[in-house]
Amino acid sequence: MTPGARSGGAPSGAFPSRRMRRLRRSAAIRRLVAETGLTPDDLVAPLFVRQGIDEPRPIASLPGVLQHTVVSATLEAERLVSLGVPGVILFGVPEVKDAAGSGASDRDGIVQVALRSVRDALGDDVVLMADLCLDEYTDHGHCGLVRPDGTVDNDATIERYAEVAVVQADAGAQVVAPSGMMDGQVGAIRDALESAGHYGVAILAYAAKYASALYGPFRDAVDVTIAGGGDRKSYQEDPRNVVEALAEVALDVAEGADMVMVKPALAYLDVIAAVSAEVDVPVAAYHVSGEYAMVKAAAERGWVDGPAVALEHLGAIKRAGASFILTYFAAEVAEALGG
Repeated sequence: MTPGARSGGAPSGAFPSRRMRRLRRSAAIRRLVAETGLTPDDLVAPLFVRQGIDEPRPIASLPGVLQHTVVSATLEAERLVSLGVPGVILFGVPEVKDAAGSGASDRDGIVQVALRSVRDALGDDVVLMADLCLDEYTDHGHCGLVRPDGTVDNDATIERYAEVAVVQADAGAQVVAPSGMMDGQVGAIRDALESAGHYGVAILAYAAKYASALYGPFRDAVDVTIAGGGDRKSYQEDPRNVVEALAEVALDVAEGADMVMVKPALAYLDVIAAVSAEVDVPVAAYHVSGEYAMVKAAAERGWVDGPAVALEHLGAIKRAGASFILTYFAAEVAEALGG
């Protein structure tokens, strides 16, 4: 018999592509050889907590997402942990906003109250994160303190961030997440935390946060409107740039960031891949409100299979190199994955 031949069949080397088909023939074998895995362990759920309400309120542009009371946020955190989701990040919606964003550092502010409640309920069973910014608390909608000419004062702002970080850590945050894209924010926060004795509190830096058009539903959720029809292009990343993002990430790591984030996620998979190849700290990706809302809107019209697209989106973000993903799909995807 000719070497490489089989009796009654094609040579053993024929149709090598069939090996690929053989490894796709069942769900079990596809799971066995999958290159990228997605589990509830990869997910962090954003939760909005609103001051002055008696029951949760739906957010029209984020179907299925609520503005919570402290009580309902705590119950939702407990549910997420029961589904296998290890982390939540809290965003506050205060009753009163002012130019200095005073509610962000108020020890009885809405996020601090919620942090204490969730910490009391779950202890170390949850990774309790707090968004650290001023935009939810300012009457002008910017992420920092604003000068009379309308520009953001970087140095004065990072002093406020340092104050907020200590208050959040005192309230029980294990991770503070500065999202304002101010120069030097991580270093100022690290110094403040250590001066206050919070050596164990980690910093998740929004290191590559882009001036994206995908944040609209989030701003609905936190009642933010930028004064005078302005924008944040002077301090958030230009969507056309990658090298600049890598430089920002490197600066944050050098200043003491324990983890870094790319935001948005799906529209910036190349940035996630580039960052994950460059740094030796965990890389988070934020699957943002607009990315979520588009899936929900298309699914509502019957144009796409919403749950399948959600899994595909989050799988792509993991495949690009994200260590974990902040996503409004956390609960339903954890349920689908059997968390």
